[in-house]
Amino acid sequence: MTADLFADDPHAPKPLRLGEEAVLLRGFALGEADALLADIAAITSRAPFRHMITPGGKSMSVATSSCGDLGWVSDLHGYRYASADPLSGQPWPKIPKRWLDLAERAKQAAGFAASSAPDACLINRYAPGARLSLHQDRDERDFGVPIISVSLGLPAVFLWGGNRRADPYRTMALSHGDVLLWGGVDRLRFHGVRPVTQDALDRRMYRFNITMRKAA
Repeated sequence: MTADLFADDPHAPKPLRLGEEAVLLRGFALGEADALLADIAAITSRAPFRHMITPGGKSMSVATSSCGDLGWVSDLHGYRYASADPLSGQPWPKIPKRWLDLAERAKQAAGFAASSAPDACLINRYAPGARLSLHQDRDERDFGVPIISVSLGLPAVFLWGGNRRADPYRTMALSHGDVLLWGGVDRLRFHGVRPVTQDALDRRMYRFNITMRKAA
């Protein structure tokens, strides 16, 4: 990480550092949020959202889809990546170039060294009341490559913990267009999302979360 990365650019978003190698960029994707949402609609017309079953037999409250060379799946046999959508047997849609470009710009803005491009992207859809319990993302091979997480739609309260589930955690609001990155020494931190809420005047129906990662 580069501590003074933003010193010479007054227009760059000011990062919120959550750890040595974890950075929140407020509003970083706001300018292309509408295009990202349109991409999600196109991807999920081919690989529809679904509520996957956990290895313990429970249905996830978050609806998921994927794109890229590999997609994340969960069922009674466990969590893993697969090259084909289990619903259709077809390869997952490709990660849009716009998303890959955004991932590279975000890594640079957050001060991460150059690394492999994402080959997998999990798309989560949270209806009001949906949540994600504290967990680690550990199904990938290289924990040095950061995860790039883009928030769209309804706001959420993000939980950011330690390397053990029982460690204390902090909470922070994630808003439409925010981009969060974590890798390296922070890669295996537990994290989650509190039940998403919807203000009575907010016409948005869902929170969407794009999480790009290097899986293979």
